[in-house]
Amino acid sequence: MGQTARVSAIAWTAAVSLAAWLWLLLCQGFFWRTDVRLPPERDPGTWPFVAVVVPARDEAEVLPASLPSLLAQDYPGRAEVFLVDDGSTDGTGELARDLAGRSGGLPLTVSSPGEPPPGWTGKLWAVRHGIGLARARGPEYLLLTDADIAHEPDSLRRLVAAAHAGGFDVVSQMARLRVESLWERLVVPAFVYFFAQLYPFRRIGRKGARTAAAAGGCVLLRAETAERARIPDAIRHAVIDDVALARAVKGGGGHIWLGLAERVDSVRPYPRLHDLWRMVSRSAYAQLRHNPLVLLGTVLGLALVYLVPPVAVVTGLATGSAATVVPGALAWLVMTGTYVPMLRYYRQPLWLAPLLPFTAFLYLLMTVDSAVQHYRGRGAAWKGRTYARPDAVVGEER
Repeated sequence: MGQTARVSAIAWTAAVSLAAWLWLLLCQGFFWRTDVRLPPERDPGTWPFVAVVVPARDEAEVLPASLPSLLAQDYPGRAEVFLVDDGSTDGTGELARDLAGRSGGLPLTVSSPGEPPPGWTGKLWAVRHGIGLARARGPEYLLLTDADIAHEPDSLRRLVAAAHAGGFDVVSQMARLRVESLWERLVVPAFVYFFAQLYPFRRIGRKGARTAAAAGGCVLLRAETAERARIPDAIRHAVIDDVALARAVKGGGGHIWLGLAERVDSVRPYPRLHDLWRMVSRSAYAQLRHNPLVLLGTVLGLALVYLVPPVAVVTGLATGSAATVVPGALAWLVMTGTYVPMLRYYRQPLWLAPLLPFTAFLYLLMTVDSAVQHYRGRGAAWKGRTYARPDAVVGEER
């Protein structure tokens, strides 16, 4: 009798999981589709001046693969690159100057703002310094891009043309992250998939919709919009800046767009599970606003949506309960099907799709570990700095 009750409970839970997946499939902005790419472009009559701001802290490892691509932009108008060396100890600034001397291309200014004052994250303090230098030149647009992001030669031109055609205040592309090691293949596509599930790209670009997000590695921002929204001062506490920036702009009536990149790539490697674990766990609890109840709800939600389907299938097969197998298998099938487009976008084998529950379990553990680190007083750590503000607004910082 007790075993029958347990099987019945799993069957009902599997049915709820299936209902959740049907809702996600049809009602969550079609988050699983990967066809939200750069919007239609139209060349402006006069190409505006663009200042490219690159905050960089100990980036000597990746800079040779990224900075030359920025300097080599084939942009019809005026553009300058401002690389802000945020207290690096590995010669990032000197390497940037050397690369510019050998590569040529767009003008490069390298400067350092010193350590951030209280109340500022290091990256945003560097961005503020870079924007301040650029503002003296009078740019019409700012391209905020991370030091690990490589751009194809036409990247800047296409971003500006899309912003001009659509009247966007922000045009942001989620760079294609590196997927070479086994752990990168398992974890990275899921990272983007989960992000899109939280912030469906179609809703972000819709006027009047509340959903707001950007991808911090590639953000084209109107200079006057940045000034009106007080970027980055208004988000100076942000441990991770992209969602905070998008909310500030959209909250002020700005029009934003976010989609997947085709010609913008991150060159930062995450070869080991430890590297990916640290990348996620250092700020996952901040994403939940350091709220234990939200953490509990997130853990239960991840378990219901991602872990219950395979558990129901295994339990149903072991007990011969079709009422348990069927909803579990259907939920797992829907889950797998929605993950396939992201794997195709990342050019990964489709046999990885049924393994999404395993990857989701890893993310659940990373989130719990993030909370444990917070309560041990470690906060969100990145390259020698720790940020423990409980009210931090987050998105993504590299």
